[in-house]
Amino acid sequence: MKTNLLEVGMGAAVLIACAFFGIFVYSTSQWKTPQGYEVIAKFDRIDGLMRGGDVRLSGVKVGNIKDIHLDPQTYMAVVHMHVASYVSLPTDTSAEIVSDGLLGGKVMALVPGGEEKMIPPGGEIKFTQAAISLEHLIGQFIFNAQDKKEESPVEKASSTVIK
Repeated sequence: MKTNLLEVGMGAAVLIACAFFGIFVYSTSQWKTPQGYEVIAKFDRIDGLMRGGDVRLSGVKVGNIKDIHLDPQTYMAVVHMHVASYVSLPTDTSAEIVSDGLLGGKVMALVPGGEEKMIPPGGEIKFTQAAISLEHLIGQFIFNAQDKKEESPVEKASSTVIK
């Protein structure tokens, strides 16, 4: 009988510890919806941007990416963002997809404009800049360097004389 009572006590202690851990995780995570509003932005390319990613203003996290889908009429990526209620975005705000460090993922960077009128909840950020592909930039650099190596000495001499 003592072993059964001991096992029940240990089981109850484990369940209570799990409940406290679950409450801690819920209270510190992003699962709970903070107060704020949603805005959308449309992009040609969103390479690497993911649902749940950060939305930043001046480097400070002010929201997150709620949803990403493709507009079947325009074939543009539509990004739904949740922005904190204490942030008011002017109508001429721009949205850029930038890298979160050299090896990090992509985040949404908001650059506020100077307009007096603010974007309403559910409104759209009209000015966007698509993600810059690092692979594309490296490819351009390599091919430009390769083209310069292939110039003959006569071409180099003639181009210096012409300048």
